[in-house]
Amino acid sequence: MDATTAPTGAPAAAPHRLAPEAFAERARAIEAEVGKVIVGQQQLVRQTLVGLLANSHVLLEGVPGLGKTMLVRTIADVIDCSFNRVQFTPDLMPADITGTNILVEEHGARVFRFQPGPIFANLVLADEINRATPKTQSSLLEAMQEHQVTVARNRYPLEPPFFVLATQNPLEMEGTYPLPEAQLDRFLLKVMVPFPSEEDLVSILDRTTGADAPQAKPVATANEIVEMQRLARAVPIAPHITAYAVSVLAATHPDNRRAPSLVRQYVRYGGSPRGAQALVTAGKILALLDGRFNVSIDDVRAAALPALRHRVILNFEGEAEGISTEAVVRSILDEVAPPSVE
Repeated sequence: MDATTAPTGAPAAAPHRLAPEAFAERARAIEAEVGKVIVGQQQLVRQTLVGLLANSHVLLEGVPGLGKTMLVRTIADVIDCSFNRVQFTPDLMPADITGTNILVEEHGARVFRFQPGPIFANLVLADEINRATPKTQSSLLEAMQEHQVTVARNRYPLEPPFFVLATQNPLEMEGTYPLPEAQLDRFLLKVMVPFPSEEDLVSILDRTTGADAPQAKPVATANEIVEMQRLARAVPIAPHITAYAVSVLAATHPDNRRAPSLVRQYVRYGGSPRGAQALVTAGKILALLDGRFNVSIDDVRAAALPALRHRVILNFEGEAEGISTEAVVRSILDEVAPPSVE
């Protein structure tokens, strides 16, 4: 009897489904293992994990030396998947990322063969992405949105899970090219990397200046991450929670009736529909990480800052006054009331 055939009279075996409790347990194991290498920064690790489990991408912003690159390397070790790092520089070309056709000799004939670039990995670190020119930055657009690369009219799919984690220095530093809005919008979350506390600095020095450096071990596989991503999509969300996410996004637009005074005065453009998708998707994963299989208003509110801070475009007055997009998002959360449930 074939191994996939159920015995006569017995019901066919249901496909394996990951339980919400197993999701939270596996995620905690990933966070704990990453914590063996990354000191503190629990919120940073949590939000990066949310981006990975959402089958999307994360942009990290912070000054050099805060462990952004080490975080991505550690996550790749912990989930036991392929990892490539691309150091973005002003002379980097799009083909250096996506790959290109090269001329090779086979059986006495010369043919073109596609040579994959570093984008063909499960985890891709785009290090200092804002140091490359916009032409090179745009080479990531198709890969991040459609999980494929097109070269010479041929499409090459990217193996799941596919996760781009880009790092950038603050835009006021020299030698950088600000990311265009279309590129920013493809990142599910933008996470700010804070400077560690003095207690964490002591632990960092102990771990990095001693004889033995801590090493992270695999606690999940790429297939398990894909399974967790599928479960995250299946989390139900009540209509009034979805309506609240839509209201928050709508309030980022200065011409919307829900927009608070700070938005009307200082915002040029609000977030795209991807912003609402980010609120809902991140809310679902935050609920699962908390051991719940339903999304709450607090989950959406917790996702608002990283999901919207890079999607709100300030006007000239806002830039001149030094208004931050974080302040704009917080004002929206303060003034947009959750819908009442009948």
